[in-house]
Amino acid sequence: MTQPPAQHVLTAFGVAGQEPEQLDGGQGLAWRCGDTVLKPAGLVSEAAWLANTFEHLHIDGIRLARPIRSLDGRWVVGGWTAQRFVAGQADDRYDDILEAGDRLHAALAELPQPRFLSERDDLYSWADRLAWGEITDLDGRLGDGHGAKLYAELAGERRPVTAGSQLVHGDLFGNVLFVASAPPAIIDVTPYWRPVDYAAGVVVVDAIAWGGASTDLIAQQEERAEWPEMLRRALLFRLGVALAHPRSTAESLVEVLSAAEVIAPHLEQD
Repeated sequence: MTQPPAQHVLTAFGVAGQEPEQLDGGQGLAWRCGDTVLKPAGLVSEAAWLANTFEHLHIDGIRLARPIRSLDGRWVVGGWTAQRFVAGQADDRYDDILEAGDRLHAALAELPQPRFLSERDDLYSWADRLAWGEITDLDGRLGDGHGAKLYAELAGERRPVTAGSQLVHGDLFGNVLFVASAPPAIIDVTPYWRPVDYAAGVVVVDAIAWGGASTDLIAQQEERAEWPEMLRRALLFRLGVALAHPRSTAESLVEVLSAAEVIAPHLEQD
């Protein structure tokens, strides 16, 4: 079981004396104390950048989980960050998730590329770079089974893209919350420097793999720039994560492979 924040962390963020409640989702790493949610910071430079960026960001029609400073003004204390709790639950409202992502990305469009992105070396950053052909699988993390062969086939048919990149949330599905008539809330921003429609592609892949969406969702996004290539790279990203993740199970891998088999015919271009 993941351990809750230490007492000095709770004190630093002004929630001493409150019993942390472990939240569902987020890999079981987030803990709630009243209106405050604490979670591990990961890369400190990334956590601080996100907090500075989202402290005063306002987006019409979107609720955001606002970052909270410690009592002495820090964003990260003992490896933990804090933010305001936002009510809601993830839901399979695909169009609303995509619209929320588009609103968020419009608000982030003018931001410069943060330096920390080049410093990240986690599995997800590796899979993202692999999907875009910026690195190769020199260490054989994809294995040599059916999934690796499918990956190589999909990657071999990549075509160049011309769309510009910006700061995007690369994990929107499951991180857009809904409650009653309130605007959707966006949480747990996972930043990448990619085209906006690539982030939409990841939503579509996730929706088909885990959300029960049909391939009609693919056709509904056809007006997005270079859509087949964005979707191809999104599929390669998720497939790469599934094949290389140390905690992947046979069941979880089958879900992604099944989604890949369903999506692949929609990647053909004239």
